[in-house]
Amino acid sequence: MLGFRTLARVAGEVRRDVGAAHARDPAARGAASAEILSSWPGVQALLAHRVAHGLHEAHIPVLPRSLSMASRMLTGIEIHPAARIGQGFFIDHGAGVVIGETAQIGDDVTLYQGVTLGGTGFQTGKRHPTLQDNVTVGAGAKLLGAITVGHGAKIGANSVVIHDVAPNSTVVGNPGHAVRVDGRRPEGPDTDWIHLPDPIADAIKGLSARIGDLERDIAELSGREHRPEGEVRALRQVRGPSPAGG
Repeated sequence: MLGFRTLARVAGEVRRDVGAAHARDPAARGAASAEILSSWPGVQALLAHRVAHGLHEAHIPVLPRSLSMASRMLTGIEIHPAARIGQGFFIDHGAGVVIGETAQIGDDVTLYQGVTLGGTGFQTGKRHPTLQDNVTVGAGAKLLGAITVGHGAKIGANSVVIHDVAPNSTVVGNPGHAVRVDGRRPEGPDTDWIHLPDPIADAIKGLSARIGDLERDIAELSGREHRPEGEVRALRQVRGPSPAGG
């Protein structure tokens, strides 16, 4: 049954969740814990989920789902009462976030607005993503199916991920392409969305170079003068420090 130990555990988790908001949201710097609890929808939704999940684990009917739906109406964030969420979880802004029934989220995970941890098809059993510790998921990203996102991975904004993601890697694009960045990454959430790799642009650049080599070979064989191929340029040159700091 729901007792003192459960309430104490929930209180401890909420304390760490508020601390996560202080640590990862620049807007929360200088804000009191009471202000965060009253004004941050991501923290409010998570608080409601902690209670709903405790009720769900105690096999109390109706109330967990009702609390989840009330939280959804107030915050715009939908978290199924059965979803398992670790400590230090933070949802920034939060509007449109959906976390499915069998989703599992590790410690110190960060989600941005519009993220979906959804299922595919109508199968039963485990059908939602598992996010290991220190994962960061950008705004609008969709993670679908019973996939595993490894420790320290980073999912770029608006990516669609339907396959497992290796630890300490970055995924961008639709469908998502995993790219390992600088070997091992430092621990903790990473909100640098500016210096993401672009595997599609790299592939196009490689193909362009190969076509240029073939045209040069054909020109030499036919005795015609080779015309230089056009230069492939990135859409934007990204230089400078990370806007996330560091």
